[in-house]
Order: sequence, then C-alpha cells, then structure tokens
Amino acid sequence: MMLIIQGLVVHTPDLKQLAKLAGASGIEAITQQAFRLRDASAEAEAAVRDYCEQAQLDYGFVPEDRSLGRFGLLVMDMDSTLITIECIDEIADMVGVKPQVSEITAAAMRGEIDFAESLTRRVALLKGLDQGALQRVYDERLQLSPGAETMLAGLKRHGIKTLLVSGGFTFFTERLKDRLGLDYAASNTLEIVDGKLTGKVLGRILDAQGKADALNGMRAELGLSREQVIGMGDGANDLKMMAAAGVSIAYHAKPVVRAQATHALNRVGLDGVLNLFG
Repeated sequence: MMLIIQGLVVHTPDLKQLAKLAGASGIEAITQQAFRLRDASAEAEAAVRDYCEQAQLDYGFVPEDRSLGRFGLLVMDMDSTLITIECIDEIADMVGVKPQVSEITAAAMRGEIDFAESLTRRVALLKGLDQGALQRVYDERLQLSPGAETMLAGLKRHGIKTLLVSGGFTFFTERLKDRLGLDYAASNTLEIVDGKLTGKVLGRILDAQGKADALNGMRAELGLSREQVIGMGDGANDLKMMAAAGVSIAYHAKPVVRAQATHALNRVGLDGVLNLFG
C-alpha cells in the first residue's frame, strides 16, 4: 500500500515517525503539503490514525494501482463540500430565521432527522422571501472550498466526469455547473410565484436516495463500473451516494460520515483528492 500524508504543514520528524510506524520503505514528496510513503502496511492504520490526529495530519492508505486514471466519474455534494456555506442557511439569514434553519440543517447532516422532512421544514420558513435574495447569497456569500478549482482542473486532465448532486437548489447548482465547467448537476427547485418564494419545493425532493440514484444512473450512462466512481460529501444525506461509489471521501465531514468513508480529508482542501490518487 501507499500511505499518503497531507497537512497544512507537514514536518519531517512526523513523516519519519509515520514511515517507521507503517514499515514504509521510502518517503516521496507529492507537493510541499503532501507525501507518499511507499510499501506501507495497512495493519498499522490504528497507530497511524492516532499519530495523525495528534499531529493534525490527514492520511490515506491507497493501493499502488489506484491512480486517477482508473476513475471515470466523481460525484460530489455542494453545500459544505464544493462550497463553504450551507446555502439554505444563508438564504434564511435574509429573513431573520437563520438560527432555526441552521439547527434543522445540522440535525439533518448528523442523521438525526430525515432529510426530506428537514428540507420541507426549512423551506417553509422561507415563505414570502423575494427571489432576489438567492442572487445576493450567490454574489455575496458563496465561496468555493479551498483547492476546488485545482481539483477540478486535475480531474479534467484525466478525463474524469463530474456530477454535482445536492439537496440544495438548482439556482446554485446550475450557476456553479456553468462557472466551473462541471459535466452534470442534480438538485431541488424552489417554487417561486410572483417573484416570491412560496415555501415549497417543486417535484420530488432529491434526498439521500435521490443522490445515490443520480450516481448510479450516471455511472450506467457512462458505462463505468462501481470501482471507477468516487463519491464525496460531508453529511449523513451523502452516505447512500458515497456507498454506491467504489471509493468514498469524507470532506471536512460529520463523524458519522468519516466513520463510513474510504478516506477522510479533515484538514487539507479539495486538491487533496488529487494527492490521494496522483
């Protein structure tokens, strides 16, 4: 196995100790913040995990033949994954109900509330809001997660298609799709009448199962195997989608997601995906 070590700062003594713990044969630099330890033993994962937690580092045991060129599709969540915010929380701030909406959002992401129920409750609190608030959130508050554009450029170089799946709204996913050159997007549509949000979502809510269905449908359309798909997210409603992928990445995620993912990026940006399989 290869042991990939990443961090905002990676110190040489830490690399040497991790190489010793994992029985690695050598250390190679990928970038100034990412390193590859060759011939590492996955049996040392518990010790490596504990050490990396103390040293504020991300790690990943990766088979030597698992390179980016073996993948054909990356499916990712939007809110708190591709971007730094939860769009619905910021929309709610426009009508003074952010605390109430944020509380429901957090509970849903921890898996304590069914996602469809939580979205229905949150959107209902937005009733009467002028649709111009959506553009304000996009213009004033939406920011890409660190490393997003580097990751997407690397995926494109390897011919890997990208699908953005979100329990959020088409207003944002479609703009991000066009802006970043994403290949596909799927999300929910807010009902707007006479320029005002009605507090309802049009059609069937894209929930956890909807995300998984979108992944499986796109995988079949592209003629890919499960092993050729990467799924990435941060919340409980991403778990079914991530489980449908051959490799799953928890990005700055809730504990329930980190526990079930193939890999976790807790400290570095989205460009860490490239380092894992570069």
